[in-house]
Amino acid sequence: MARPKGSKNALRTKKANIDYEAIVAEKTAAKEQIETEITALSDNISTLKEQLKSKKSALKVAAKELSKAEAKKVAAEKKAAEESKKAEAESVLKKLLASGMSADEIVAKLQ
Repeated sequence: MARPKGSKNALRTKKANIDYEAIVAEKTAAKEQIETEITALSDNISTLKEQLKSKKSALKVAAKELSKAEAKKVAAEKKAAEESKKAEAESVLKKLLASGMSADEIVAKLQ
C-alpha cells in the first residue's frame, strides 16, 4: 500500500467565509431552470406526438387510396388486354372469312 504524502501534522485551514445562502440560491435557480426546460420539452413532445398521430392517419389513408388505384389500374390493364385479344380474334376471323373459309372450318381451326 502506498504511503500518503504530506505531513499528518499539517494545519488544516477552515473556510469561515462560505456564503451558503448564495450557493443555495444558485442551486435553486439552476433547479428552476431545469424544471422549466423539462416542461417546455414535455409540451414539445406532446405536440410532436399529436403531429405523429395525424401523419400516421394520413399515411394510412394514402396507402388505402394507393391500393385502390393500383387495383383499378390492374383491372383496366386486364380489360384492355381482353379487348385487344378480342379485336385480334375478330380481325383473324374476318381475314379467314375473306379468304373463303367456311364457319365450320374456322371453328375446327380454333379448337
